[in-house]
Amino acid sequence: MKLSIIIPVYNVEKYISTCLDSIVNQDLKKDEYEVIIINDGSTDNSGKIVKTYSENYSNIFLYTQKNGGVGSARNKGLSYAKGDFVYFLDPDDYLAMNVLKTLTSTAVQYNLDVLTFDSTSFNDSSVLPENNSNNSEANLSDVITGIDYIAKTKYSSTVWLFLINRSFLIDIDLKFIKGRWMEDAIFTLELFIKVKRMAHLNINAYFYRVSSESAMNSYEPNHYLKLIDDNINAALVFNPIIQKLENDKVNPNCIKRVKARQQSFLFFSMIRMIKSTISFNEVKQIMNKMSEQNIFPLHMFLGKDYNLLSYHILTRVLNSKRRFYFFFLLFNPFLKLVYKYSPK
Repeated sequence: MKLSIIIPVYNVEKYISTCLDSIVNQDLKKDEYEVIIINDGSTDNSGKIVKTYSENYSNIFLYTQKNGGVGSARNKGLSYAKGDFVYFLDPDDYLAMNVLKTLTSTAVQYNLDVLTFDSTSFNDSSVLPENNSNNSEANLSDVITGIDYIAKTKYSSTVWLFLINRSFLIDIDLKFIKGRWMEDAIFTLELFIKVKRMAHLNINAYFYRVSSESAMNSYEPNHYLKLIDDNINAALVFNPIIQKLENDKVNPNCIKRVKARQQSFLFFSMIRMIKSTISFNEVKQIMNKMSEQNIFPLHMFLGKDYNLLSYHILTRVLNSKRRFYFFFLLFNPFLKLVYKYSPK
C-alpha cells in the first residue's frame, strides 16, 4: 500500500464531507491508499457522517476514542497505518483533485523521507476554491537534509503540508505530544532535523480553511490561557533541541531560524497575555522563566521570517520586562474584558 491518510475528527459535521469527497476523488486505486479516521469523542454528527463513508468505501476506516486531543488521535491513527507513506490531514480542509499519485510517485522516485508541497488558504465564509492542482507545472527542488531545508526556507510547522516515509518515522520513534496545542510545531522540528532526504514539490495540493470558529481564534478565557501555556511549553521544548543543534555545529542558518520560531511562540504569547485573564504574578513567573532559559529578550525573533513593521514596533516596545509589565498593567484590565465578551 502506497499511502495512509490519517484524519483526527472532532465536531466537524459541517466540513467533513467536503474533506472526504476530495480524498475519494483521487488518481490512486482504492487498494493503493487507506484513510484512517479517528473520531476523537465528537458530540455532533461527525461520527455518523464518517460511518456512512466507511460503509461505502472499502479503504476508509473509522475508529473512535474518548476525547484526547489532536496529538492523541494522530498517534492512534499512526498505529493503524500500513502505507509506505503517511499523511496527516485536517478534517475541515480538503485535497486538490488527482494529486495523490503525483505526490506518492515523486516521493518514491527520489527515495525521500519527507516531501513538502504548497497549499492555498480560503476564508470560511467564501465560496470553496476549485480543487484543481497545478500538476503539469510541478517542479521538484533539490534533495537536501532537513537541517539544510530549515536553513533555506521559512518552513511550515503544519503537518498537512508534507508526506512522511512511514519506515523512517518508525525508525526515529517520533510521536505527537498529547493534550497540548503546538503539537505540530514540536513534531515537525523534531522530524525535520533528523531527515536525510527531503524536497519540495511546487504543486498546490491542499486547501486550508481559515475559520472564525477555529480553536486558535477562540477568546474563551480558559482556552486562551491554555493557548498561552502551550506556546510557552513549545518554546521550552525547543531549548534542548537548539542546544543539540549548536553542539553538533549544524548549518548556522538552521539554528537562527529555529531560534526565531522559538521566540515567536513567546512573542505571540506576550500579546495574548495582555488580552487574557492571566494574573500579573503569573506573567512575571513566565517572563522570569523565559529569561532564565535565554528565550527572552527577543534578540532572534526579527528577521527574514518575521519582518512585518508591526513586529518591529511591538518587539522594540516590549523587549524589556519593565516595559512589558508597564503595558500589561496599563492595557490588560480593559482588554481582558473586551475579549472576554467578544463573539469569538
